[in-house]
Amino acid sequence: METILLEIINMLKEANNTCDVDGAGRIDDRLLEKLLRKHNRNLTHNAQHHSKKKLMPFYLKVKESDPLRWAGWGIDQALEEQLLRILQIKPRRTASGVATITVLTKPWKCSSNCLYCPNDLTMPKSYLSDEPACQRAERNYFDPYLQVASRLRALTQMGHVTDKVELIILGGTWSDYPAEYQIWFVSELFRALNEGNEAEHTCAKRRAFYKKKGLSNQKEELAEFVREQQQLVNNGSLTYNQAWSRLYEDNDVWRRISANQVSTFTELKAQHTINEHSHHRVVGLVIETRPDAITCDSLKLLRQLGCTKIQMGIQSLNPSILKLNHRNISIDKIQEAFSLLRIFGFKIHAHFMMNLFGSSCSEDKRDYRRLVTEKPYLPDEVKLYPCVLVGGTKLCEHFADTTWQPYSEEDLIDVLVTDTLITPSFIRISRMIRDISAHDIVAGNKKVNLRQLVERKIDQAGENVSEIRYREISTLDADVQNLTLETVHYETTVTDEYFLQWVTPENKIAGFLRLSLPHADYVCRYESLLPVAPFEAMIREVHVYGKVAGLHETGKGAQHLGLGKQLIKEACAIAKDQSYRKINVISSVGTREYYRNLGFIDTELYQQMTL
Repeated sequence: METILLEIINMLKEANNTCDVDGAGRIDDRLLEKLLRKHNRNLTHNAQHHSKKKLMPFYLKVKESDPLRWAGWGIDQALEEQLLRILQIKPRRTASGVATITVLTKPWKCSSNCLYCPNDLTMPKSYLSDEPACQRAERNYFDPYLQVASRLRALTQMGHVTDKVELIILGGTWSDYPAEYQIWFVSELFRALNEGNEAEHTCAKRRAFYKKKGLSNQKEELAEFVREQQQLVNNGSLTYNQAWSRLYEDNDVWRRISANQVSTFTELKAQHTINEHSHHRVVGLVIETRPDAITCDSLKLLRQLGCTKIQMGIQSLNPSILKLNHRNISIDKIQEAFSLLRIFGFKIHAHFMMNLFGSSCSEDKRDYRRLVTEKPYLPDEVKLYPCVLVGGTKLCEHFADTTWQPYSEEDLIDVLVTDTLITPSFIRISRMIRDISAHDIVAGNKKVNLRQLVERKIDQAGENVSEIRYREISTLDADVQNLTLETVHYETTVTDEYFLQWVTPENKIAGFLRLSLPHADYVCRYESLLPVAPFEAMIREVHVYGKVAGLHETGKGAQHLGLGKQLIKEACAIAKDQSYRKINVISSVGTREYYRNLGFIDTELYQQMTL
């Protein structure tokens, strides 16, 4: 391994000595694979083969544990930056500006039972054990600390900067879990980040605890544990909730473990305080829930936990389609959820599905247009994906009698192309598929590159795309001199919204801010229930794209170039011009110090500045 690294290092030095502006540009993945093949040919039969994914961990291990050996390689800061760019695995993982860590809650009952929703009893409702995040959760006993620690280690070994972390908590409906479990779960997420590289000892103790209690993390054993009840669910004899109660409610192992999965706000706040200056700071905390679970009280709890973004399952705005799919949520409740989330300052990430039972391509296009153009909705992000058939769901009956059939690939791409093109510049389409393994899909799209197919068709047609993800600056370098600050104004039922964006001459987006100006009449009407007063503006999100730069460092991308501060200054000017007296920011725990330095003071749920 060292021989390959030294060859790469010498090639970089040679390129730099010949005045190559970017020596790293001479060593692409193709050349690296060629080097690896050359060295692998010279290995003995029993020797372990070299691969790119092993190079970064080896380099980091030598640098940390054998500094004299590392010093002999003659690597300065500039050369190291080039080397790390070459060795990094999957650079898009942190191209949006943060390192994302996704965790799963434990299996739990769901107060809904949608027609298409998977019923894997080893998982929280709607998730399947072969989804990547689910596999990691299962291996880690669904323990939040273990999940974060293992993911943090993997990202580091892949060469990613993990100073700024967005935590995404999946598991169906967060609000269905007991409040004590919610507090414990989030406390342990922060604890794992705060302990960072020192977490290995704690991880070993936790694994020993679960084993001693008799909890398995082996896929085959867990499948056997639920097998009998799973068959009853799959043939329609039991619901997921009924089977869950039989398996878990009176299970001694689960009850003993659950007794330890409680915490207090005192402990949570202590972890929050540590994280404000931790090496791995939380810059976003995301949970998922349903519109009917969103109330003023539930949102206040989420803010106390440190949550900044809500993933909310909408699926459709057609009441008939919602009813056909056993999704018992009214349109009025969906609209109320959007309004409350916006007033509370949360980023709104809506899940929207096409090809639901009873729908059609034309209806899907009309439905999505309503979501992204009508005042009661207008989410900030959309997860837009097709319904697929999974075994053991009620949708199987409709597939069998042909009353539901998956769209053809041509029709599916046509719907997605249409939806992408009508998505405005202030909305980000985050995903177009779910991470469901192909072997779990009985019928429907199995192509993991569906988004690429959609964007290829758009590019071939020469169409312009406004949605955010298509325009992200990603791994490109940022030239501040060529950026323009643009402001997009739009109105919702309860706010005036301003989307401020830094764009390149090619309309790539380098950073943005979401400013909400709540309508005074709405706030006055419900002031006793809301955490904000009339004429208080709200910054709901500040995000600067580009390669992740370490805290207090300037990277090659757009981060740490003052773009965020200028966005905030402009947002304050807009709010003051509209006669707003104060401005709140729904800051993450790890960004509190940043906003304090800009003049914001801590209040109960937000940070605030007088204009």
